[in-house]
Amino acid sequence: MKTEQSSTYQPDTIDLAILAELQKNARLTLKELAQKVNLSTTPVFERWRRLEQLGFISKYITLLDPEMLHHTFTVFCMVKLRRLNYSVAEKFVRSVTRLPEVSECYHISGDYDYMMKITVPSMKNYKEFILNVLGHLDPVGSIESHFVMDVIKQSYEVPLD
Repeated sequence: MKTEQSSTYQPDTIDLAILAELQKNARLTLKELAQKVNLSTTPVFERWRRLEQLGFISKYITLLDPEMLHHTFTVFCMVKLRRLNYSVAEKFVRSVTRLPEVSECYHISGDYDYMMKITVPSMKNYKEFILNVLGHLDPVGSIESHFVMDVIKQSYEVPLD
C-alpha cells in the first residue's frame, strides 16, 4: 500500500540490499536474509515490514515454468482501438484484465494503443483466442501479432542502483 510517507522515504543501502535479495529469492527465511545483508534478524524484520507497508514490495509471486505446463507459445500482440477516449479505453482495460491468456498489458505510444503479452499452448490456441475472444471486444480496431521465437532475457527485477 503506497502512502504519502512512501513517496518521501528514501531506502538506504541496507534497505536496497534487502530488496535486491528478495528480488532474487522471495522465499528466503528471515535468518537467511539477515545473513545475506549482515544484520541480525530483528532490524531486518523491521526494515522488511516497513518496506512492505510503504509499498516498495507490492506482492510475492511464484514464477512457473511455461514449458512444464505446455504453455510455450508466447505472442506480443499490438492492439489499436477503433477510437480512443476514456470510456472506450476503460472498457477495453476492464475486458483485458479478465483474460487469463494475457499476462501483461501496457498502454503505449506510437501506432498502436496497447501491447499485450499472451501465452497459450499453441498457434491454434492463439488463433482461437484472437478470433473468439480478442476479436469480439468492441473497442478493438486492429491487431498485429509478434511471435516469440526464443527468450533471450526475462527478468522481473527492478534495477536498484
